[in-house]
Amino acid sequence: MEKFFTRKNYISCTLDKFEGRFAVLKTEDNQTLNCAIDKLPSDADEGSQIKLVLFSTKSEKEEREATVKAVLNEILKTE
Repeated sequence: MEKFFTRKNYISCTLDKFEGRFAVLKTEDNQTLNCAIDKLPSDADEGSQIKLVLFSTKSEKEEREATVKAVLNEILKTE
C-alpha cells in the first residue's frame, strides 16, 4: 500500500465532524465529502487525518500482476 502513497493518488482529509451515520471530511482544498462511518478506521475521531486512496481496477490489476511476477522471479531466481 505504501507504493500508492508515493504516487500522490490519494486525497488528504481531516475528519471535521460526525452527522448521523456519516463522517464529514474536509479536503486540503476545503471541499466536503461525506463518508459512511463504518468505512473509517476504528480509531478515527474528529480532527483525525484521513487519506483516501484512489486507484482504478486497471491499476489494481497491474499491481497484482507485478506482485505475481516478482514472486515468480524470486522462486525461479530470474529477473
